[in-house]
Amino acid sequence: MNIVAAGLSDVGQLREHNEDSFVILPEFDLYVVADGMGGHKAGDVASKMATNTIASFFQATSKEDATWPFHFDPHLSVEENRLITGIKVANKRIFDTSSRNREVHGMGTTVVGALVARERGRVYVAHVGDSRCYRVRDGQIAQLTRDHSLLNDYLLVMPDMPQEQRDELPRNVITRALGMQDSVVVDLVPDRTSPGDVYLLCSDGLSGMMTDEQILECVARHAEDVDAMARDLVQLANDQGGEDNVTVVAFRVGS
Repeated sequence: MNIVAAGLSDVGQLREHNEDSFVILPEFDLYVVADGMGGHKAGDVASKMATNTIASFFQATSKEDATWPFHFDPHLSVEENRLITGIKVANKRIFDTSSRNREVHGMGTTVVGALVARERGRVYVAHVGDSRCYRVRDGQIAQLTRDHSLLNDYLLVMPDMPQEQRDELPRNVITRALGMQDSVVVDLVPDRTSPGDVYLLCSDGLSGMMTDEQILECVARHAEDVDAMARDLVQLANDQGGEDNVTVVAFRVGS
């Protein structure tokens, strides 16, 4: 299985500081995007702490005899456990730092991570918040993650909510993030991958500016060049307002 990846982060058109962060670790087939919040200092710190901590955890647990700080779930694969635990370690570090340091008190970040398990032919996607993962396959786009937002939480309880009521709810209020509490629930989505699949991780600076159809069109246009794909997606989000920081990590699965 051959994987080609690219990432790009941009401050956008209206913000003064970039609170997004991303990391690509090809040696672990790991890809992560984080979108910080809590003011320009705190948001920047939280997102970088998330990506750095997850990366450090993967590096520290690359040996079989490494110890893990959280319970191993026997119902999940090693890869799934590793991804979830890395995110939980990041949450604990952000929460502890926020509790001790007045300057960054209340900081938090969303996170979405994808881990490729080559031998299993799967991609495991874990997320907290409203940063997303899309999969483009055979000319169709699918959102693999579910935003942890006030609107979506209402829709879980009231799936038949009239459109008028939906329009009254704020769309930018998230209900789950790293650093808010001592522990966090991480959602996990396993996906069986196929050659030619493109996975796209992004902050809401992209998904909030572009429709799924526009994203699909751009991915299809640059199917063989993920670097150009990432650049074009960021540019299009900025062209359509760039109201937030924009971060994209794209990777294509080959044969």
